[in-house]
Amino acid sequence: MRDKLKAHIQNRLDTYVYKSKQTSRTIMNDATIKQKQEAHKRRGAEIVKCSATARIHSIHEDEQQREANVFYEIHIRYLIKQKENLYLEEEADQRYSEWIDGELIQDFSIQDEGDRTSPRFIPPQEEDEKQQPLRFKYSRMEAVRYAEQYWNSYNPQFKKFEVNCTNYISQCLYAGGAPMVGYPKKSGGWWMRNNDWSYTWAVAHALRWYLPNAKQGLKAKEVSNVSQLMPGDVICYDFEGDGRFDHNTIVVAKDENGEPLVNANTYNSRMRYWKYEDSTAYTPNIKYKFFHVIDR
Repeated sequence: MRDKLKAHIQNRLDTYVYKSKQTSRTIMNDATIKQKQEAHKRRGAEIVKCSATARIHSIHEDEQQREANVFYEIHIRYLIKQKENLYLEEEADQRYSEWIDGELIQDFSIQDEGDRTSPRFIPPQEEDEKQQPLRFKYSRMEAVRYAEQYWNSYNPQFKKFEVNCTNYISQCLYAGGAPMVGYPKKSGGWWMRNNDWSYTWAVAHALRWYLPNAKQGLKAKEVSNVSQLMPGDVICYDFEGDGRFDHNTIVVAKDENGEPLVNANTYNSRMRYWKYEDSTAYTPNIKYKFFHVIDR
């Protein structure tokens, strides 16, 4: 099974980039990256180089070694050229494969983008009107530093969720100096403590409504144009356009056109063009909300 697994993972890598049998040169697989390449071309950018590597996280076999469950990662790097600037976009596809008697039964990505499982209705975010607003100065540099450090790893000080995008964004905002408030109310404030958390900390739809309406601590202003965002700001995504926001990203840089490049968890990625047109969750009905974090 190990030899077949190795060959299977190599075939998966070859869907992104492969070696020419004639020249041994590395060639991008245009069929796989076509959608992403087209999205980049619409903004005056181009993928000029691609590389892919694999890492096996774990192999679980039964006592007779007839059945095996394999968890592995495909790490893809895209070198993007836009005007005279070059930058690196990355994504990590966490995958699962099942084997029986040395034959592949199934293989699929275990990290879909967007959270379609959380309820549409989120309890009102209760806050104590009598409390004075907590003063803080938001450090965009520290928020972005944290976003870069943990885009494809997890801080053991925080709980990790199966759908981790909003938890990751909350951690970035916290690293930037936004104070936790409202503990221990699940529907109050914004916090994670003692293996418990508020809805706003971990649920995409709840954070979308909390950011512009918070009375204490973390506060953001909704802006109409994405160009108004700065590194450290937040974009919320409603992939279906049905009013339920199911994904969040953090701005980590601006491209040559002044548009955001973002980091995200769940389907882990960094320096990705903000529109998500290459996402499996993308639909023509997608809606966005742009939030500029402000000091108190």
